[in-house]
Amino acid sequence: MDSFVQLLVGTVVLRPYVVAFLLLYLFAAVADMGWRRTLLFTVVAWSVAFTAESLSIRFRVPFGLYHYLPTTAGRELWIARVPFMDSLSFVFLAYASWTMASLALLPAPRDGERRWALSLPHRDRFSVPVLLLTVVFFVLIDVVVDPIAIRGDRWFLGQIFTYPEGGVYFGVPVSNFVGWGVVGSLIMILFALLERPIRVGAPAWAARLPLRPLYGPGLYYIVLGFALTVTWFIGEQTLFLVGLFIYGPLTTFLAVTITARWRQRQRSSRGHLERVPVVLSARDAPANGRGSLPVEPVWRDPHLE
Repeated sequence: MDSFVQLLVGTVVLRPYVVAFLLLYLFAAVADMGWRRTLLFTVVAWSVAFTAESLSIRFRVPFGLYHYLPTTAGRELWIARVPFMDSLSFVFLAYASWTMASLALLPAPRDGERRWALSLPHRDRFSVPVLLLTVVFFVLIDVVVDPIAIRGDRWFLGQIFTYPEGGVYFGVPVSNFVGWGVVGSLIMILFALLERPIRVGAPAWAARLPLRPLYGPGLYYIVLGFALTVTWFIGEQTLFLVGLFIYGPLTTFLAVTITARWRQRQRSSRGHLERVPVVLSARDAPANGRGSLPVEPVWRDPHLE
């Protein structure tokens, strides 16, 4: 028991940035969907990721062949030759990708709608387009993260794994990204199937939080910013530019789309108010179409006339 606690503490000390991302995920997810769904999502995502990693280091499926190097064994928690924190990273990346997809596919506000939410209705968050786009965002973040992870000896991550056969994308094989697509799909499909019996709803305290649906996408961009900063720090300018090339247009598209929909909501709400006739006096009331006199007030106080 003492050794387990020491390894757990060592994990936190060695990976403080992962712990920080995890805490941000827990806050955003609980505020978004409650602690029961958050717990379920965490268990499902970690289990799928850990199983996939265990299979890959032994049978090449689904990420292709790679090996974890036991450089931190005895200093942080490992389970069956896999670092505990590595599988845990899939959890917050999958959730952040899901919220990014939900944000990107927000519908335009309906005519006359006074409120336009920054989040999809719960049932729409499990639609096929959202799940597919979630996988796309999930793979794209690894396109930036994985190449710097295999260069961990050049920053504070350390050299913890390697692809013995190399890869065409900055040393990463294409099979790795295929594996991320498979893992992301399995996480979301299993979660969609298992979350149905759980009552929908966020905790009461979350209702007072401003811009709550943006916490997940914010986490996504925090991880992305961290990865790009490390990429620049270790001198991988080409990889840095590739990251900007991918996410520059994507971020611009998201910002323009959301801004346009927000302005459309403003115009729609304003137009709805303008179409409502306001009768200030009997003289302003419309005739009935036959040339009759304007409608007189039903109640009249002679003391006020």
